[in-house]
Amino acid sequence: MTVQVERQLFTVEEYYKMAEVGILKPTERFELIKGEIYKMSPINSQHAGHVTRLNTLLNRLLSEKAIISVQNPIHINNFSEPEPDIAVLKPVDHFYIERHPQPEDVLLIIEISDTSLRHDQQVKLPLYAEAGIPEVWILNLLENAIEIYRNPKRQSYQATQVVKSGEKIAIPLGLYLEVKDIIG
Repeated sequence: MTVQVERQLFTVEEYYKMAEVGILKPTERFELIKGEIYKMSPINSQHAGHVTRLNTLLNRLLSEKAIISVQNPIHINNFSEPEPDIAVLKPVDHFYIERHPQPEDVLLIIEISDTSLRHDQQVKLPLYAEAGIPEVWILNLLENAIEIYRNPKRQSYQATQVVKSGEKIAIPLGLYLEVKDIIG
């Protein structure tokens, strides 16, 4: 006799309810992706430092042109609410207090990847592409490089590029950054 095993997928509403009643502890970090709850790795100092550096740099460059969101949810759909390290968002008067940003609000997502590299490349990147997020950067700290993904189509990006120190990188809104300023 064959037994079929079925996964229990959760909606965003159920996910928040689990946090509200204490099933998901506030001292731990989680993400909901395609109905599955992922426990996120603790943030080491290298990862945190890169997030802080990018946040400072992007806020300085884009302060009037975009909102820089750090480790906050993006509401993809009823089953996915990832929390990218940085999201560059279209400016809105309510600063996303009224609702979480949605794919059409996102100009750029940046993931800082060391221990999470495989997860970011194989789980989150296809989700972002499927949602139509126009551009994603993965700061690959293991290779000291920035992986750039543009032009989403289905679950992948049609244009990819890897840049290293000594090169410039275009960011949305017609500005450029030196790679060395991002990854040191």
